[in-house]
Amino acid sequence: MPSIQTDDTVLVTGASGFIAVWDGAFDEAVKGVDAIAHTASPVPFDTEDPKDVIEPAVRGTIGILDSAHKYGLNVKRVVITSSITAISDVMYHLKVPGTIHTENDWNTLSIQEIQEKGKDASGTHKYSASKVMAEKAAWDFVAKTKPNWDIVTCCPSLAMGPILHKVSDPSTLNTSMAIVYNFVHNKEAMTEETLLTPNNFVDVRDVALAHVRALEVAEAGGQRFIASSAAYCWQDALDVLDLPPGFPRGTPGAGKGLNHVVFSHAKAKKILGMEFKGLQECMRDTLEGLQKRGWAVMV
Repeated sequence: MPSIQTDDTVLVTGASGFIAVWDGAFDEAVKGVDAIAHTASPVPFDTEDPKDVIEPAVRGTIGILDSAHKYGLNVKRVVITSSITAISDVMYHLKVPGTIHTENDWNTLSIQEIQEKGKDASGTHKYSASKVMAEKAAWDFVAKTKPNWDIVTCCPSLAMGPILHKVSDPSTLNTSMAIVYNFVHNKEAMTEETLLTPNNFVDVRDVALAHVRALEVAEAGGQRFIASSAAYCWQDALDVLDLPPGFPRGTPGAGKGLNHVVFSHAKAKKILGMEFKGLQECMRDTLEGLQKRGWAVMV
């Protein structure tokens, strides 16, 4: 499909849950737009019934695609925010050390956990299953309906970085930023296990840019992209931050011995031209953003 131009109109969705599951919720919104960035999906980890997180994610995604198919006469491309949890479960300790995931991989364990355990599955598996099922539903929709536009899915890892939107209280932070806030404000939780638990991160500014590039680059159509900077652990974060005297430091350098599971961003670099920010810049700007709101690191 042709790439999106700078003067084109892009609909960015922010609806999820109750609103998005209504049939036709996006019918009017898609009229006259040239592209859609569907970024909304519920992120509750405390849901008891898996259906309460899976159904809104799937129906919200299918809803925007169905509206675009019926009423988006000018739409050329739809970019959907998925997640690395759609590519692999986060049970890194069960994986072969050094495993490298690519866009060809899909998370099958979380689906299996939901099928076997239902309400007793972990909140992480419930959320992950919702991302798998929503993304697969999107690809199936396009395969069956063959619309006049294409889709791109973007799969970010844990997103950190500066906060642009208004947040009045730390309790209202989004899930990923709440993880960062709780980490630097809960020194008692900085156990060796927590500090050396492997993960992957991405700067939120890079996630946003990846979505823009996915709209702009013609070759991106019909593709799936991992948006992840690198593997890390919280010990690595402590090592690169300029923290106040007296703040816990863990065991400096201990994270370097971890054999991480990695999500490769090679495809995003090659096709989208992405260059991802490193951990030091990302964490520094994240904490500066918290400090500007009066939520500085406490000693």
